[in-house]
Amino acid sequence: MCGIAGWVDFRRDLSGEGATVRTMVATLANRGPDAEGVWTDRQAALGHRRLSVIDLEHSTQPMTVEEDGRTLAVVVHNGEIYNFRELRRTLEARGHRFRTSGDTEVVVRAYLEWGERCVEHLDGMFAFAVWDPGRGRLLLARDRLGIKPLFYARTAQGVLFGSEPKALFAHPALECAVDAEGLAELLAYIATPGHAVYRGVRELPAGHTAVIAHGGVTESAYWSLPNRPHTDDAATTVDTVRGLLAESVEAHLVSDVPLCTLLSGGVDSSAIAALAARAGGRPRTFAVDFEGHTERFQKDFWHEDPDAPYAAEVARHVGADHEPVVLRTADLVDPVVDAAALRSQDLPRPIPDMDRSLYLLLRAVRRRSTVALMGEAADELFGGYRSFQDPSLVDTGNFPWVTMGLKVAPHGMSTGLLDPGLLKKIDVPGHAAQRYAEAIAEVPRVAGESELEHRMRRVSHVHLTRWMPLLLTRDDRLSMAVGLELRVPYCEHRLVEYVYNIPWEMKTADGREKSVLRSAVADLLPASVTERRKSPFPITQDPGYGRVLKERFDAVVHDPSGPVAPLLDREACARLAAQDRPIEVSGWGERRDVEMVLQLDTWLRQHRVRLDL
Repeated sequence: MCGIAGWVDFRRDLSGEGATVRTMVATLANRGPDAEGVWTDRQAALGHRRLSVIDLEHSTQPMTVEEDGRTLAVVVHNGEIYNFRELRRTLEARGHRFRTSGDTEVVVRAYLEWGERCVEHLDGMFAFAVWDPGRGRLLLARDRLGIKPLFYARTAQGVLFGSEPKALFAHPALECAVDAEGLAELLAYIATPGHAVYRGVRELPAGHTAVIAHGGVTESAYWSLPNRPHTDDAATTVDTVRGLLAESVEAHLVSDVPLCTLLSGGVDSSAIAALAARAGGRPRTFAVDFEGHTERFQKDFWHEDPDAPYAAEVARHVGADHEPVVLRTADLVDPVVDAAALRSQDLPRPIPDMDRSLYLLLRAVRRRSTVALMGEAADELFGGYRSFQDPSLVDTGNFPWVTMGLKVAPHGMSTGLLDPGLLKKIDVPGHAAQRYAEAIAEVPRVAGESELEHRMRRVSHVHLTRWMPLLLTRDDRLSMAVGLELRVPYCEHRLVEYVYNIPWEMKTADGREKSVLRSAVADLLPASVTERRKSPFPITQDPGYGRVLKERFDAVVHDPSGPVAPLLDREACARLAAQDRPIEVSGWGERRDVEMVLQLDTWLRQHRVRLDL
């Protein structure tokens, strides 16, 4: 994995601007702790930070292709191309000659062969920029599912781009500001394609390219979820899912550095671990747990049982070298950890405790491995969430998770302590409803599809295009914050295309969520795991966590000059501060409201964000 950044300007000479781009790429140092490089010419300056995973001694970037003293192309690349060896053979047959054994040179050679359509030949997770001096243009490209991030901001004479917004804000031309629409997007917790929350910054949508030339910026889609009839019977469907998933896991195991899998004890991650064991021998697995969690565990709406016993059972079953990562409450409330998790994502999030837990898990994993496979995206693909099954959340005119939040507070999840006047002005429910209408308008009716099937196709679509990107962003940023490459085999685009079109009736054939996936891997796992209900990422239930939240909340509320003060419902905050008890750590109401206040305060205070509301 890596971090990329750059600056293109069609009117000024950038040959001497290496220091500016070096400053931009320095913000991405955690993404690439192994090397740094900057390349400049008159109209373009490109920077790169490298985490070495393939072709460790070579494949330095920015990488140039030269011929007869001319620079044909320069690339900065973040990600992994899993079919790069096959592509290399194809390109060699077409006359291309290679000097490295990695995938980055394949990317730039593919560009020279096919232009911007090179992305159609690439399988993997990637975000890259190619500067073409002869044509005076920049190509930005992002993988089909948006696993790897890429942001850009237009300037008067060109663009700035980078793996994360912080790289763009390191340039003196761009102000870090958020307007009312951006704040509504943040609080609604949706991932509108292209929307980056920050004013003037755009995230290149998944499955898109952007060409930047003298005439401006032209975005083009090269992939989207295909809507087509599913003609396979149940047995063939299960066999096909098994085959596609096994192929994906095997492709994701390619690495020249230590590799592992994350294991929760749920069917998604357990299937990855089992298939990795079949493909590559004895896997190394890691699982997160909290000190005393199993002993004090209490069933709640989301969690029926603790993960640790199931993860250990799967590890024994597949013969894994298993290591639990046990977190203490002191780790979760460490201000350094809190700041690192928030800084990595550039934005406040309504579930920061989960972010910190994942950050700490990944930091521990990084001590033993450089690459980790995880089971993210299976729920979105196979319908694992309750928001697929609960009639009160399905197709209500808003995103299921927004509807769920509206049951807790009138303006949505995590807004209960914010100023009602502010919330009325930015209208989180209305913003989300408008975005929802845009999302479902992208879903055509498939021939022969019943009303139920069409409704569930819409539900699947919004989860895959507006919810899953939030999780992929979190995974990428938190893993890159510790220099770990995360891979997501369920996001292999052929598997996604196939599963997306499996009818809902077949996905729930036995009356349970993810029945196709359960059947596809039933022979690999203990019955206790394949029969287990969906359990989300765990959260601590330690009352000590609630006591620390209360102390920090009180400090923020009693600081009238604090940056978050104008955003707060002063009366509601005063009532909560006056109560002599810890913050409730179960459920999604009070805990989430307090966490959002604390996150907003830190974000505004440390990131120097200007709110233009």
